[in-house]
Formats: sequence, structure tokens, C-alpha cells
Amino acid sequence: MKVSIVILNWNGRQMLERFLPSVCNYSNTDGVEIVVADNGSTDDSISFLNADYPEIRQIILDKNYGFSEGYNRALAQLDAEYFVLLNSDVEVTAGWLDPVISYLDEHPDVAACQPKIRSYTDKESFEHAGACGGFIDKFGYPFCRGRILNVVEKDCGQYDAVADIFWASGATLFVRAEEFRKNGGLDRDFFAHMEEIDFCWRLRSRGKRVVCIPQSVVYHVGGGTLNVDNPRKTFLNFRNNLLMIYKNELPGRLGKVLFVRFFLDYAAAFMFLLKGDVPNFKAVFSARREFRRMKPLYQDVRQENLEQTVNKNITEIFHHSIILNFYFKGVKKFQEWR
Repeated sequence: MKVSIVILNWNGRQMLERFLPSVCNYSNTDGVEIVVADNGSTDDSISFLNADYPEIRQIILDKNYGFSEGYNRALAQLDAEYFVLLNSDVEVTAGWLDPVISYLDEHPDVAACQPKIRSYTDKESFEHAGACGGFIDKFGYPFCRGRILNVVEKDCGQYDAVADIFWASGATLFVRAEEFRKNGGLDRDFFAHMEEIDFCWRLRSRGKRVVCIPQSVVYHVGGGTLNVDNPRKTFLNFRNNLLMIYKNELPGRLGKVLFVRFFLDYAAAFMFLLKGDVPNFKAVFSARREFRRMKPLYQDVRQENLEQTVNKNITEIFHHSIILNFYFKGVKKFQEWR
């Protein structure tokens, strides 16, 4: 099999009903299979698939393993050259596979790609989680071509050039199966959020490229499982971001980054409190506490990552602070960084 498109589903019957038709209509190509991996759903997702899409291959997991381990377990059962990790709330478009697969075929040093991701609810704008390719700043904060913090740009063709990026969005992640397996897949302990950034950091450190191919376009709803204000999402984002930094940052920078993040994280927590959002205020404290608990468990993982690092000057890590530039210099668009 050339390409396995894998949709991880958890109680998402409505999303499958709405978005599977576009995936089936625009992925009907030789060498391409569509797979739904069910993460222990308790709704009628499986009966819906059996009745309406009996031709789609199913992988049934016995419980909800989260995004990371759910995909790890599903992809371990597949034999394809390329995997496409596709969220269940993504609408694909005609020809979405061709430019990305062609680029991967022609560039063996590229391990992962993403398409241009627009918002399903505002189709002229980029979508928050991925936009036109991801980057991070020097303190580990992610941002995108087309989205910095909470400011999302309209798509006016300003990022239509193929570009090397730091991370590709897990909403629509194309990855070589060989590289996925060789580099350990997604971190199961992250459960969800930041796992694709952590994985792509590993790829970049080990000399592989990650690329955005904007000639492929998809539309993403976003927030289908946890909305942006959900304290669980806040907890996972803060905890996993700190774990990602600890796992991957170079020794000469790690101490400084974690020192600065101590103050920035608690500043973010008190911003929640000033808004009267006590649950998210508590979530940041819980995330930092859990990071301290888990940090010793990652010592061997960090050592392995450092031993395999060959690229110590990753150009897609911006040596600026998006927080300071956003709030004090008014830098709110990716183009203004260059």
C-alpha cells in the first residue's frame, strides 16, 4: 500500500457522517486506503460505519488511548509507505493528496508534511491548529505561518510558497511510515496536544526536513474534542509543552528556557485569574506540578534524543520571544517576523 489515511475516532459519529464523504470522494486513488481507528467509542460510530461505509477498514481499540497512543497502536497494524494522520473534523478537497505525495516522492530527506489548513467555519481564514506550517520561538511557544497566539490571518495567498517548517499539524499530518517507526512515534504519555510538535522536533534534530505544501488545501473545524477554554486542554498544553522542551532542548539552553518559562507560565495563570477563570488558573498550576513529577521519568529519553541529535542549529526555531514581540512590539503576523 502506498498511502494509508488514518482517522482516529472517539465518539465522533457526527463528525464521521459530515466529513467522511469528502475523504472518500477525493481520495479514491490506486494505492490509497482509508482506515478508521476507533479509540474505544461508546456512541454508535461503529454501527454507522458498518451500515454506511462497509468498505472502509476499521481498527478497533479496546479503550480511549488518547491521540498519541491511539495512533501509535493503529499505525503499528498498517503496512504503507506513507501515513496520513487525519482528524475526523477535516474536510479535504479535490487533489489534496497529489502535491504532498509527489513532494515526498521527490524529496527523500523530507520526513513529514502538512497541507494548507483553513478554518471550516471561516473558509477564507487559516485555522488555528497548523495554518500554513508551524514554528516555535526560543521559549518553546508554538505559532504558525498565518497564526500568532490568538490572531489568525485571512488567506490571501501570502504563504503559498512551499516552505520548510518546524512542525506539521497533527490535524493533517503526512509522514513516512519508516520515519514514524524509526523515531519512536508519538509520545504516549502526552495523551493529546503538542505530541506532533515533539515528534517533529525529534525529526528536525535528527536531520530530517518537515515541509508545508500549500498547494494542498483542507478545512479543519478544530476543538472537536476539547474547546480552547477547557481546563483539561490548558493542562495538557502547558504540561506537554514543558515536557517537550525538557526532552529536546540543547543542554546549553535548557536551564535558561525553563527558568524563563517559570515566570511566563505563572504570569499566564494569573491572567486567567484576573479574568475570573479559576479552573484554567488551577490547570496551569496542576500542569507545572505534573511536569515536576514526570521530569525524572524522561531523563533516559532526553539522553537518547541528545545522542541522536545531528542538527544543533534548527533554523525554524525563532531566536525571539513571540510573547514579548506580540504584546510590546505589536508583531501579530508571521510576515512581520521576516
